[in-house]
Amino acid sequence: MRKLILALCLLPSLALAATSNQFTSSRDSVALISQSNNPGSVQLGLKFHLNPGWHIYWQNPGDAGLAPQITLNPPAQAGSFTFPPPEFLAQGPVGAYVLSGDVVLPFQASNTGPTISATANWLVCSDICVPEQAQFTLALNGGPSAEAPDFTPSPIIASPFAATIAPDGTLSLTGPSAAQVKSAHFFPNATGQIINAAAQPLSFTDTGLTLKLTPAPGFAPKNLTGILELTDPTGTMQALAVAPTPGPTPMTTPAYIWLGLAFLGGLVLNLMPCVFPILAMKALAIVKLGGQAQAKVRHEALFYTLGVIVAFTCIGGLLLMLRGFGEQIGWGFQLQSPIFVAGMALLILAIALNLAGIFQISGFENFGNSLASRGSFFTGLLAVAVATPCTAPFMGGAIAAALAAPLYIAFGIFIALGLGLAAPFLALALIPNFARLLPRPGTWMRTLQRLLSIPMFATFIWLAWVFTTQLTANATALTLPNAEPFSQARLAQYRASHTPVLVDLTAAWCVTCLVNEHSSLETPQVQAALNGGHIKTLVGDWTNRNPDISAYLEANHRDGVPLYIYYPAQGAAVLLPQILTPQIVVDAISN
Repeated sequence: MRKLILALCLLPSLALAATSNQFTSSRDSVALISQSNNPGSVQLGLKFHLNPGWHIYWQNPGDAGLAPQITLNPPAQAGSFTFPPPEFLAQGPVGAYVLSGDVVLPFQASNTGPTISATANWLVCSDICVPEQAQFTLALNGGPSAEAPDFTPSPIIASPFAATIAPDGTLSLTGPSAAQVKSAHFFPNATGQIINAAAQPLSFTDTGLTLKLTPAPGFAPKNLTGILELTDPTGTMQALAVAPTPGPTPMTTPAYIWLGLAFLGGLVLNLMPCVFPILAMKALAIVKLGGQAQAKVRHEALFYTLGVIVAFTCIGGLLLMLRGFGEQIGWGFQLQSPIFVAGMALLILAIALNLAGIFQISGFENFGNSLASRGSFFTGLLAVAVATPCTAPFMGGAIAAALAAPLYIAFGIFIALGLGLAAPFLALALIPNFARLLPRPGTWMRTLQRLLSIPMFATFIWLAWVFTTQLTANATALTLPNAEPFSQARLAQYRASHTPVLVDLTAAWCVTCLVNEHSSLETPQVQAALNGGHIKTLVGDWTNRNPDISAYLEANHRDGVPLYIYYPAQGAAVLLPQILTPQIVVDAISN
């Protein structure tokens, strides 16, 4: 009888033969368990019981924390943990992905013998965080394991819905409707993809739902995977493993708004420094129309407008095509080619010499005059080619919208940009009273022509400098005091250490960038604010193609430079306008 009682008492211990010694604290208890007791290849698990108010971290811990880790003594080897769906924990500007309650983290072990020795590390947190470590010893004596029921199938299923992710962070899912989904949250598998603490607004379309994620500096749409947790009106949550394919940004703003902004951007472009040299040619063409019939004025103005529109649509179409082939390029991409810059420089030099009267190009009846008066169409083409280094207000957003919109809207935006740039000339064709205000031609025009050669020579010098910079790979942008070369990795390091950072993306061929640097960023007022706030300055030089800068531009919904973003030590990033003043920069830093 005594032996029978002893045997009955031993039965539970035999059933739990696979259970290791437990680690126990006032915060949690942890055990190493196995699905079976057979050595070799076996599924093990780290079983947590977390006391109320305490949590551990998911595979991607978010902005803080550390995922559990385990190692087995050789020759045994441990695979990766399989994590259950996480919970979202927001604490001010910090967003974390955590696990609480009873949690089992299964993993596959290979080359195991009858005894397994393991070391596990994890971080358990409440109001405070405590790193914990435990040594486990597990005996595998063969037969079934009492812990097998703890190894339940993962509640995460492959998503049955097609998903896309846009460059602006919009995650779109085809299928679910508002009647099926009350709330949603996306958890990326890898760190550094999104701003974890940012809200994820949910909206619905005719085809499904969209979730607006906030891209982080390291956002890479083609590499994004994660868990999408959908909660229905009854409170039931379904966890879907999603691997969205890169897709366009859904147009939530009506197309006519973008068309209007594109027109305004083209109109303001007439006031940008890039266009000043072409204004010289346009001015000469305008005064040569003085006293001529309205039909002649209309003919010249319309052909100039046509040239501008053709140039915008050709550059825009080429940009769309190359991006469709996977090229990371943006507005002004042609100026990243030294061959194009050299050709433009020689053309501008020829026009400048012609305007200065140094020589006349025979065979084309004065090439400069041909471009300026009889060649208004080519003047329009040249105006756009030289204007692309500048990005006017309203223009950057319109171009970004064009690159994400359907083709018919995209080309409409490029045409609207052209109409805006050509608007002053177009007014001569459509409003007769404007043409009557033109002065009469006379001998004074020769003096004017000589004067107008000056900005053309200045443009040639600038293009020659850009060409030299491209060939010598000089970091033109690092003229700012205490500036460091930009990289997304360096930005992520500063952000992780809560160091304030000003990002300045520029290029030698970007006139707007150079003006901003000299008129604002290099001023004592701005430098004092940067130094006083211990703010790091990261400068990205996009004179030549740079995939890291291109990816960062795309993540921030920009397709060209300049781009200025201030990252405070705490809080959301601040996007500065494309045209700076010292006060604008100081206010952004101060606020």
